[in-house]
Amino acid sequence: MAEVTIRPARDTDAQAVGAIYAFHVAHSTATFDTVAPDARAWREKIAGVTTRGWPFLVAESGGTVVGFCYATQFRDRAAYSFTCEDSIYVADEARGRGVGRALLAALVAAARECGFRQMIAVVGGGEPASVALHAALGFTEAGRLCNVGFKFGRTLDTVYMQRDLTREEPDPR
Repeated sequence: MAEVTIRPARDTDAQAVGAIYAFHVAHSTATFDTVAPDARAWREKIAGVTTRGWPFLVAESGGTVVGFCYATQFRDRAAYSFTCEDSIYVADEARGRGVGRALLAALVAAARECGFRQMIAVVGGGEPASVALHAALGFTEAGRLCNVGFKFGRTLDTVYMQRDLTREEPDPR
């Protein structure tokens, strides 16, 4: 794989972002969606996130988008204005090559710059690769909701992980 560049998403990335997400909808429990949004919905999502001043990033390799991530306010109540939730997805063919780590590291920095103080990861299906990625970047498990999702004929947990963004370095806990 060519060198990976992380950059802000553009509306022209919507098709590629949608294709990456559609793969995860169809083949993984990382998302509990069962129908993938179309490119129009992704253009709206990119615009909605970036218009609020929040980060929506893509990883590009050889001119191709191979992953994306974004941070949005964790809940819409004012009390959560300093807490964000991350979402991160990597193209199947780019998994295991450091793309997720580069994306999440960039997202942590960008979310901090936006004024967020805490980042929450809501890991659908308790996906081991996502849990490991987040742990490697300083997230700690904050809780688990058991049997709250149902996909591919089985019940699934959701793992909540948290990272303090006020620290430059990950919390060693």
